[in-house]
Amino acid sequence: MKRRLRQLALTCVLTKETTLAADSRGADNDIYQSRILQSKLDLWLRGEFAHDSAFDGDDATTAVNLEMQAATASFRHGPIREVRRRIYRSIAGENSCKGESCLEDLFYIRGGDGFVEEYATRLEKQLAELGAKFGQPFLDAIEKNKIEHVADCQRSCELFYCANDDGNISKVWESTTTSFQSFSFGAVPPLDFSQEFHFPLDLIKVTQGEPLFSAEESAQVIKQAEAEGLSKNEYTSGKYKLGGDWLVNLPQTREWFNKQLEHTMFPILCHLFPEIIRSPSVLRAHSVSLLKYNSTHPRTDIHIDNGILAMTLAMSPQSEYVGGGTFYEHMGADHVIPMDVGHGTFRPGSVRHGGHRVTAGSRYVLGAFLLLEDHVEHVRRLNNRGSELRNSGDLAGAVNYFEWALALNPRCTTCLKDWAETLLSQRNFVEAEKKIRDALELLEDQDSDALFTLGLILSEQGKDEESIAVYKKSLELNGEDAELCYNLGIKLGEQGDTKGELAMYKKTVSIDKNFGGAYVNMGTILADNGDLASAEVMFLKAIQCGEEVRTKAMFNLSLLLQQKANTLAISGDLTGAKAAIVEASKLLDDAKPLIDARIELGGSNSEVAMHASQFKPMRVRCHQLLGQVLAGIGDLQASEAEFRSASEKFGDVPGIWLALSRVLDLQGNMGEAAICKAKFAALQNSMR
Repeated sequence: MKRRLRQLALTCVLTKETTLAADSRGADNDIYQSRILQSKLDLWLRGEFAHDSAFDGDDATTAVNLEMQAATASFRHGPIREVRRRIYRSIAGENSCKGESCLEDLFYIRGGDGFVEEYATRLEKQLAELGAKFGQPFLDAIEKNKIEHVADCQRSCELFYCANDDGNISKVWESTTTSFQSFSFGAVPPLDFSQEFHFPLDLIKVTQGEPLFSAEESAQVIKQAEAEGLSKNEYTSGKYKLGGDWLVNLPQTREWFNKQLEHTMFPILCHLFPEIIRSPSVLRAHSVSLLKYNSTHPRTDIHIDNGILAMTLAMSPQSEYVGGGTFYEHMGADHVIPMDVGHGTFRPGSVRHGGHRVTAGSRYVLGAFLLLEDHVEHVRRLNNRGSELRNSGDLAGAVNYFEWALALNPRCTTCLKDWAETLLSQRNFVEAEKKIRDALELLEDQDSDALFTLGLILSEQGKDEESIAVYKKSLELNGEDAELCYNLGIKLGEQGDTKGELAMYKKTVSIDKNFGGAYVNMGTILADNGDLASAEVMFLKAIQCGEEVRTKAMFNLSLLLQQKANTLAISGDLTGAKAAIVEASKLLDDAKPLIDARIELGGSNSEVAMHASQFKPMRVRCHQLLGQVLAGIGDLQASEAEFRSASEKFGDVPGIWLALSRVLDLQGNMGEAAICKAKFAALQNSMR
């Protein structure tokens, strides 16, 4: 198959067929093409993310611009590590690589393989080979992928614009005022069709110059979406809640977007990615949402998108919000791609990216995931199904799907990470570590989630120092990961670094104010250091968080208040002691139904069992403290009532009967006091 001349201006050195096609453009043009290729190679080897080559410039201008960038670019630690420079030197010797044969070899370095075969022919051959290897279950899974893909494409056309397949590309992207800046996709090609995407993987395309639509038009779209109820909705994405809604629920906003697809977005995508898009008629807008970021819904988690291609359209002027912006993890969290209203980013969906935190104002973004009608994403679908099986508890089934996906694309780092997490849940730490290290080798350690998983695996194996080092490395990539900060805090605490532990918990709650576990642990540290007042505040905050930590926080705060009551009573502040022990008692009484409910639902983990076993002795202690404080105040009737209540609930505890007998003695009720003493003695004898 002859690749189109529009494909990255790299075709002149790949095959004889393509060289002949390129030769027709003239010898001068061939020279410029070679210069462009060499300049991109030089930038690539230096780890440069951006290749500033506008599509509307001629080859001569583009070559000069790229050569200038390469001449002024410094080597930096980007997506290309020393390992690739070593490979480069091994091919070229110690001198710069200039020859066409040398450049041709470099196409094989994580950027496609210079294919000649037709995509469909190559895929059919690969599926047949893997079917013979894995058997009918694999073939059934592939068939299911095809069925689901067809159904998804059909649903897309019911809601979003689909072009007619008449063989005539009537809408061709042409603009003299809007160009594109290209950024590196990172260390590995997209999950699917990886052989179609070639060196230098400059696949993140961002508009420059004239916007695709005006600020006024965007404001009208936002106004319409708000009238359709946009701000009334929120949903969870990863660790964060997002404001906004799917365009399936915003019909009038969707109508505007469909016109954009027809006249602008689909022609742009065809222009940018001719290696996989043969016509606008194959494009399908699958999942489309309009997101609203603000101080209450500030950002997204770092993630990949569920489609072979994705686009992001800026719907708000940068002057209307503070913070925000899209970053790509392999470039670094501080490397934000600037994009003002009306501009867009177009890219394959499997690059890890996130939205920076918006601290003030509102930032609206329209995001769309796209499918290709004539390209089934087998790798993504197999891996997604594996993840679903893992979440449902079918770990063996999940492993099959991860293995199949990796057989189709051995560089599927998402598959390796998910497989490692499955092995971790099976407590197969050795194999889990191998898988996650394989992923990190491909990703050149530029993946905070993979490093986080490696930290967990190392921690489970007792490799605490290694675990801490890996967590810190992950934190450098994603300082806004609350779970990561929390886990690092725990590991630092286990190493005796209380100061570092406390700092990590503070960072955790600065990221996620509802992270109850961090408040619990901060409260425990503060209480151990004697700062009971600050510890009390932390436990109260934890109680306001989710049910996962509420019971533990209630128990911890009750213990703290019992200690506080003792201290106040000894100092003579009986009124303060009474208030503290009453609150301690109430906390335990409120926690008891939560414990019972979890047990009734089948909760039998060690923490539930611990709380269930601790409730009785702690509640008895509260009865005893309160009864003693009331007696000290001189309210003997209230003291008697407290001990009677305790005897009704916990009649098998000898000390309660002894305390009740003493209060009765003080009130002159000798007869009943004697009965209580007899019960005390009987219980004591039964325990011998």
